[in-house]
Amino acid sequence: MYSDHLTSAPNWCHHEFANVELKDARLENRCKALAVALSTQPSLPINQACEDWTDTKAAYRFFANEKITHERILQPHQQRTIKRMSLHSLVLAVQDTSFLNYTHHPRKQGMGEIGNKQQNQQGIVMHSTLALTSEGMPLGVLDQQIWARPVGEPGKTPAQCRQQPIEEKESYKWLQAFQKTINLSPDNTKVLTICDREADIYEMFALAEEENVHLLVRANFDRVLMDESEHKLWAKVKKAPVAGSVLVHIPKSDTQPKRDAILSVRYTSVTLKPPWRPNKKKLPVITLQAVLAQEENPPDGVEKPIEWLLLTNCLVGSFEDAVQIIKWYRCRWQIEVFHKVLKSGCAIEQCRLETAERLLPFIALKSVIAWRLHWITYINRHEPNKPCTIILATHEWEALYMRIHRTSTLPAEPPTVREAVRWIGQLGGFLGRKGDGEPGVTAIWRGWHRLQDFATTWYLVKEQTYG
Repeated sequence: MYSDHLTSAPNWCHHEFANVELKDARLENRCKALAVALSTQPSLPINQACEDWTDTKAAYRFFANEKITHERILQPHQQRTIKRMSLHSLVLAVQDTSFLNYTHHPRKQGMGEIGNKQQNQQGIVMHSTLALTSEGMPLGVLDQQIWARPVGEPGKTPAQCRQQPIEEKESYKWLQAFQKTINLSPDNTKVLTICDREADIYEMFALAEEENVHLLVRANFDRVLMDESEHKLWAKVKKAPVAGSVLVHIPKSDTQPKRDAILSVRYTSVTLKPPWRPNKKKLPVITLQAVLAQEENPPDGVEKPIEWLLLTNCLVGSFEDAVQIIKWYRCRWQIEVFHKVLKSGCAIEQCRLETAERLLPFIALKSVIAWRLHWITYINRHEPNKPCTIILATHEWEALYMRIHRTSTLPAEPPTVREAVRWIGQLGGFLGRKGDGEPGVTAIWRGWHRLQDFATTWYLVKEQTYG
């Protein structure tokens, strides 16, 4: 499982970017060196992550070079991701959109409008596809689209939107990412694309049927059915008998604390009536499986009880199948964690590169670094008893042990992943009290930043002492 995840920052960076093609060996070496510098200090800006002014100038020249593009920087990581996908019989490809806000950098060129007109925010839109194992372990960034919305373009009325072909809408990003996933999927790996409500687009289901691939989308629209007895989606699914109940953990959000919820589970087959399209394109009649997970008796204080209506072309013939669909859908949360790591842990919204052309390859590089930080967090939660050498180089765990225990005497065997990650979390402010659980991504990336200072010092001491 871990043979393709090399541990120390220099090793894993050189491995992940080994096949970068920039048509210049010096640029390719600079890319790897930058990956090492930025991954060692992921939250620092370029000038602080680089060791001196010479390296800083070289970094700025690198991102200013016209040969350096988002696609070329991300490509070697995509290749590694596909290789990791090929080791699994089932992979989940989760899509999501995030907005990068650069309003506080008004000199930055190539930005567009984000948010609503009243907010007057400037930035770019990023749509990512993250590959996961069926259990949710992040394998890498499979696709990433970034663009700026036009500035000053008047908004469209609902009627105008209905007249607009899907190819001209921003929501076409879901179809483009889905097609990219289909094109990049390894031959012997089943890939299930998972999306939230914004991807409830009829053409998504049509593409899945045409390409004979798997799709899972949370329903957003109360679609019309071909069923003569019940013409609307929600009504038909709610008439299905309760097949059982399932306990799910709901993570903490901005509006409510974490909690456990008991969801009733219904499932049934539905046949969708094709919607009207302005280009008169005839869409096929599509039969899908619908799974409804509903919190029927929420505890006091819960403003929005859970209600997930999931549409899929996967087989759902039993309660166990329906529960599996719910579990896969819940893995979609991993891409929200990835975007949080990228924006907060890797601080990409603080980047001061002054044009979109320079910013985009920087985002690609930071996306790979964010994936690895995300991976470390996942490994701690799911493989806690493995030796920490699967995530740390020898000098890193030794420096960590000595710093936490205030000793120069090292243990004969390396600590476990759980011990090491909790110590890293302590460096980042994690208190480890009863009930605190495991350190989250915020504490880990803060602790990682501090660890690298200790680890670098210890590495130099070892080199001078032992040669």
